[in-house]
Amino acid sequence: MLLAFLGAFQIAAAQPAPVYNGRASQITAQAPRIDTTITIDGSLDEPVWSRAAVLTGFSEYSPADQRPSPDSTDVYVWYSRTAIYFGIRAYEPHGPVRATLADRDNISSDDNIEIRLDPYNERNRSLVFAVNPLGVQADGTTNETGGFIPGSNVGPGQIDLSADFLWESKGHVTPWGYEVEIRIPFSSLRYPNRSIQDWGIQIQRNVQHSGYKETWTEARSGAASFANQAGTLAGMHDMHHGQVIGLNPELTNTVIGKPCCNSSLTGWKYTSKPQLGGNVRWAMGSNFVLNGTVKPDFSQVEADATQIAADERFALFYPEKRPFFVEGSDQFNVPNTLVYTRTIVQPNAAMKLTGKLGRADVAVLSALDAASTTPNGDQPLVDIIRLNSGFGGQSTAGLLYSSRVGGGRSNRVVDGDIHYVFGKLYYAQAQAAISNTTQNGSSKTAPMWELVLDRTGRAFGFHYNVLGVGNTFAADNGFVSRTGIVAPGISNRLSLYGPPGALIEKFNVFFSTKAVWRYDDFFAAKSLLEDNASANTSFTLRGGWSLGVTPTIATYAFDPAAYLGDFVSTTQGSNIPFQPSPRITTFTNAFKISTPQFAKYDASLGVTTGNDVDFLETSRVRRLDYNASLNLRPTQQLRVGATYVSSRFTRRSDGALSTSTRIPRVKVEYQVTRSIFVRVVTQYTATLRSSLLDPRTGLPLLIRNDTSYVPSIENIANGLRTDWLFSYRPSPGTVFFAGYGNSMTEPDALAFRRLRRTQDGFFVKLSYLFEPLGGR
Repeated sequence: MLLAFLGAFQIAAAQPAPVYNGRASQITAQAPRIDTTITIDGSLDEPVWSRAAVLTGFSEYSPADQRPSPDSTDVYVWYSRTAIYFGIRAYEPHGPVRATLADRDNISSDDNIEIRLDPYNERNRSLVFAVNPLGVQADGTTNETGGFIPGSNVGPGQIDLSADFLWESKGHVTPWGYEVEIRIPFSSLRYPNRSIQDWGIQIQRNVQHSGYKETWTEARSGAASFANQAGTLAGMHDMHHGQVIGLNPELTNTVIGKPCCNSSLTGWKYTSKPQLGGNVRWAMGSNFVLNGTVKPDFSQVEADATQIAADERFALFYPEKRPFFVEGSDQFNVPNTLVYTRTIVQPNAAMKLTGKLGRADVAVLSALDAASTTPNGDQPLVDIIRLNSGFGGQSTAGLLYSSRVGGGRSNRVVDGDIHYVFGKLYYAQAQAAISNTTQNGSSKTAPMWELVLDRTGRAFGFHYNVLGVGNTFAADNGFVSRTGIVAPGISNRLSLYGPPGALIEKFNVFFSTKAVWRYDDFFAAKSLLEDNASANTSFTLRGGWSLGVTPTIATYAFDPAAYLGDFVSTTQGSNIPFQPSPRITTFTNAFKISTPQFAKYDASLGVTTGNDVDFLETSRVRRLDYNASLNLRPTQQLRVGATYVSSRFTRRSDGALSTSTRIPRVKVEYQVTRSIFVRVVTQYTATLRSSLLDPRTGLPLLIRNDTSYVPSIENIANGLRTDWLFSYRPSPGTVFFAGYGNSMTEPDALAFRRLRRTQDGFFVKLSYLFEPLGGR
C-alpha cells in the first residue's frame, strides 16, 4: 500500500512533462517519443512515466453534460518507435471500485476506461481500447456515418465490439481507485503513411456507482458528432509499423448425435466431421490489410439468443460474430444494411481487402459460398466492393457494388450515398440504390432510396426521413426486411436536465410518427397502409436508475396481395378467397425499469400491454409481453445472467389464445484466469401457434399443401437447449475450445417431466496465430 502511494507521489511530484486539462480546453496534446521498452505489469512505477504527457480535467458527458467530473482521472501517454503507451490513474473517493475477472469484451458492468483513437483524424470514427480496473480488455470500433455496421446490431456512433486487436494491458485496484498500464503496438493499428502524425483522441471513463460517463474533452450531447469533439495527439513521428503476416491454421472436429432412423428411437448414431482450414492476414504497411481464408471454421461458440417476432411478417436480424468477417467490417458500412455478411453461410474460400487511399476507404470482399445454399447445388460467387471517401470536415460520399451469382439466380446492387454534416448540430443523408435480379429467364429491376435530415441539439433534436423500396428490390448480400413500400417518418426529441444532485438527472421524450404506403400507391396519392404515433419517454434518476414508458397508437390496413394464397372453407363445403379485415386501430403501452450497476447485481423489467393485431389472421388481439433480466456477480470470477422474454396474443373476438412464446435463458460463467473460462448456457423455447381462423366468420383458414388446400393446424414446439464450453484464449487468433451441447423436447411447455433428447454434439477447435514476419 505504501509503495502505491509513493508511486503516485513520485509521478505527481516530478511533473516534467506537460499537463493537458480538458476543462481548460487544453485538448491538443503532444506525447513525448521515448525510445525504451517496459514490462506491462499494471504499475506505473517505471521512470518513463514521469516524462509522459498527462491528460486530466475530465467533464461529465452523460446523463448531463457541461459539468466538471465528480471523479478525478489522469491518463499518461507516451510512445516509442513501435508502440503507444497509456497509463491510467482513476481516483474513486465515493465507494468501492467495480471490477471482476471477466472474459474479453465483457466489462460493461465494471468500472472501465475507453481510449478512442482516430489515427486518420477523420472525426467520424474511432478505434476503441477499453479496460476495467484489472486490465481486462474490450476493443472495437465506432463509425458515425452510414447505417448499422454489416451484420451488427450496432447503430451509428455506438461501439461495435466485434473486432479484436493485439495489445497488452494489466491493472489493479488501489486504496484510492485503480491503476492500469497499456501498450498498443503500431502494427495493430492503421494510420496514414506520413512522417508527422496527428491523431484524434478521446478518453471516456464509465463510472458504475453513479452511471456517469466522463470525457477528457468537454464533449456536449447537443452535437451532430461525438467523435468531432475529441482532442488531438499532435506531432508524432518516426513510428514503425512494418509488414505483418499472420498465419492462423485451424483444426476443428464436430461430432453430431441423432436418433437412428427408426420409430422406436432405440438407437443413437454419431457422425464426425473433422476439418482443417486456415486464415492468412497480411498487414501491408499501415494502410491496407489483406485477409484470406480456406475452409474456415465459422461455428459460433455461443448460439444466438432467440428473439421474438412480434410482427411475424418480417425476418429477424442477428449480428455477425465470425472473426473473418468482423475485421474491417465498418468499412462495408452502408445505409439500410445493403451489406449483411451472414448471408454468406459457409464459404469454401474467401478474400477480403480493406484499407485507405488518402481520405477514401477501400473495401473488397469475394467469397465462394457452399453449394448447400442453392437449390441446384451450384456454389454462388459473392463479390462486394465498397468505396467511401471523406470530404469537408466529417462528411462522406460512398459507392457500393454487390453481386451474388449462382444456383440459377443472379442479383446485383449498385448504391450511391452521401452523409453531409453541417452547422455542428445537423447532418443530411441521401441514398439511391438499384437492384437487378435474374432468375428462371426473368429479369427484374427496382430502386431503393432514402432522404434523412437530423438535428442533435442539447435540449431539442429531430430526425426526419423518407424511405422508398421498390416492389421487386432485392439485396441478396444485404438485409432488407420489407420491400414495396414508401415510409416517411418524423421524430422530435425534447431533453430536460436536473440540477446537480437532483433526483431526476435527465428527462427525454421522443415524439415520433411514421406512415407506410404501398410503393405505387404513394406516387398515386392513394390511402396509406399503416401509420403509428408514439411518445418514448425516459427518466434517468440519481444513482443510475432509469424508468421508461412508451404509449403507441397505430392503424393497420392489410395488403390483399399478401394473402392471395389463403382461402376460407365455407359451411357449404366450397373454398372462397380469404378477405383480410378492414383497417384496425391498436393501442399499446410499454413500461421499463432498470437498476444501476450495483456491485453484485443489476436487473431490468419491461412490460408491454394493450390491443394489437395478429398479422397472419388480420385479427384483433390483446397483447401481453414481458422481458426481464438479472445479472449476478457474487464473486470476482463468477457471473450468472438470467433473462426471460415472453409474448402472448389473445383473440379479442373469442378470448382464445392466438400465439404464445416463452423463452427463459440462463448463462453461468466462471473465469478461471483472464484467458480461461468455463460456461454453460441453457435456454428453453416454448411456442404455440393456434390454427388460423377467418376473423369475419370464425372458420378455419386453408393453407396450401402440395396441390391441395387443408385447414391450418395448431403448432406446438417445446425445446430445451444446453451448451457447455471450456475456453482457452490467450490472445486473438490463438484458441482452444471444447464443448458439448444437447437439444431436448417435451409435449408440455416448461413441465420438465418428459424431456426427450433429440440431438447432441461435441466439438473441439484448436487454432494458433503465427506471425513469421513483423510480430508485435
